[in-house]
This record gives sequence, C-alpha cells and structure tokens, in this order.
Amino acid sequence: MNGSHIRLHIRRLAFAAVAALAAVGVTAGPAAAHAEVTASDPRALAENVTLSFTSEAESDSAGIAELRVVLPKGIAPDAVTLKDAPEEWKLTATPDGYAIGGPALATGTDAEYSITVRQLPDEKALAFKTLETYSDGKVSRWIEVPTSGEKVDNPAPLLELKAAAPGARLIVPSPTPSPDPSIVPSAQASAAATRSAPVGAASAQEAGSSTGTVVAVVAAVLLLVAAGAFWWRRRNGSGA
Repeated sequence: MNGSHIRLHIRRLAFAAVAALAAVGVTAGPAAAHAEVTASDPRALAENVTLSFTSEAESDSAGIAELRVVLPKGIAPDAVTLKDAPEEWKLTATPDGYAIGGPALATGTDAEYSITVRQLPDEKALAFKTLETYSDGKVSRWIEVPTSGEKVDNPAPLLELKAAAPGARLIVPSPTPSPDPSIVPSAQASAAATRSAPVGAASAQEAGSSTGTVVAVVAAVLLLVAAGAFWWRRRNGSGA
C-alpha cells in the first residue's frame, strides 16, 4: 500500500472518531420532553378561561399515571374545574393546586387535558409547576421558573398574559393556594413510587448509566484511533 492510500485510511479513521464523539455529545444532551400550557383567552383578569396542558411522555417503559400541579398565586384550587381529560382520569383539589390522574396511559402517549379557571389573576405570567408520575414510580419534575431570560433544564409550564381588557375587574379576591411544602406527588403517586426505587436513586442510576455509555463510546473511539496509528506505523516500518 503506498503513502497516499495510508494517509487516506488515517483520514477515514479520524473522521469516524469525530463522528462518534459528536454522536456522544448528542445522546448525552438533556431530554427533549417538556410540559406546556395554552389558554383560550390569555389576558389578565379574563373570566372562565380554558387552560390546556400537554405533558410529553419521556419514558420508554411506562405510561403517565398522574400529574400534580401547583397553582400560581391568585388561582385557588376551588376556582378550577375539569373540562377534558383522558378516559377515567379525575381531578382532585390539593392544598396548593390539584392532582389529575387515573389508569396509566400507553407508553409513549402524551398526557393532554384541560381545565376551566374562574378568573385569571392580574399578572404578566403564570407558572404551573408540574410533577409527572409514571406507572413505574418515576417522577419527572417540571418546576423550574426561569428568571432574567435564563434557560433552565426542567422549566415549569409558563403562560404569558396580555394586559387586562378595559374595565375588567377582579370578581372576588381568591385566596392564594397554600405554599407547596416540597412539591411532592400525591398519595396515589406516592403509592406507585413505593413499588420502585426512590426518585433520587433512580435519577442517580440514570445519570450513572448515561455516564457509563459515554465513557464506553469514547474509549472505543480512542482505541480505534490508536489501532489505526499502530497499523500505519507498522505498514510504514515494513515498507521501509
């Protein structure tokens, strides 16, 4: 094999190494799943507003069984009624919001439901901190509220509000929901969680698994490059 062929082979090995490392970077990135909220009338002080929520499924082995939502300041649990939800799902008020759930959805199925709110508060934006509990006990926490435009890993569903309509008034001051003690799943979600490892342990296991995969791929890439370099030196030595 002449020198040009050897150089071509080395370039191919280097390209494969770069591609493999790029793939590692992509797979090691944050999950794309998220939770969102939209409104039929996104204005401050708007009345009888329908809020529609979507929580994207992110598990490959379990379905969403319950969503626990912490209501923002100005919306009390008794000011919310269920409008539409997956079959057999029910809404239950909690001290700081509500829980909605029922039979676990099929794996990979997003959880979509809507509620009616008596009146939106006079705010510029509303954050609905959400916990998603899966049938295997895993809990995804979409509870971070970005400030100053910064990005967060697990953003809570955020609803931007327009200015109130002219003449709009607050119907009756609604009591603010009780402060969420620690944003924990409801009793139904906790019962499901007891059948699996604690959330913290599960997160650590997932992180360890991801890290192990990255290390294995990087090691394989380095081994490939080293083998190519050794082969090149050996061919050069034998050709000299």
